[in-house]
Amino acid sequence: MRRKEKEITNREEIEIILKQSHVCRLAMVDEDKPYLIPMNFGYSDGCLFFHCAKQGRKIDLLKKNPNICFEVDELIRLKKASLACDWGIDFKSVIGSGKAQFLEDSDEKIQALNIIMSQYSDRSFEYPDEMLEKTLVIKVVIDEMTGKQS
Repeated sequence: MRRKEKEITNREEIEIILKQSHVCRLAMVDEDKPYLIPMNFGYSDGCLFFHCAKQGRKIDLLKKNPNICFEVDELIRLKKASLACDWGIDFKSVIGSGKAQFLEDSDEKIQALNIIMSQYSDRSFEYPDEMLEKTLVIKVVIDEMTGKQS
């Protein structure tokens, strides 16, 4: 990281950002171009979890190349000023990479869906079998990640 004074090196602080975020941007490779999508997600024990339909562009891309990059951020405050060059944003963000895998086992899918739902709610949920059958769950084991704040 070029600006070392903005780097977040404390793993616990990085994990707090991940656990407090609501949108994760997931980047994949589409031949020679990047493909980026915002997704709801869950984070636990060094892994990200996503749910989606069983077909679509992201699924096709992840089957060809499971390597991903991800980003989450938290806007803390917009800093306004009279001069445009003096405007700024206080933020925290996490960027990382990992490898996606598809969860097939129903118990693993339920556990992952619970992690996703705990990102947004303290409630417990049940997942009907017909919905579990229609839902694809993606697990990303994080290889590396860095935090930044301004």
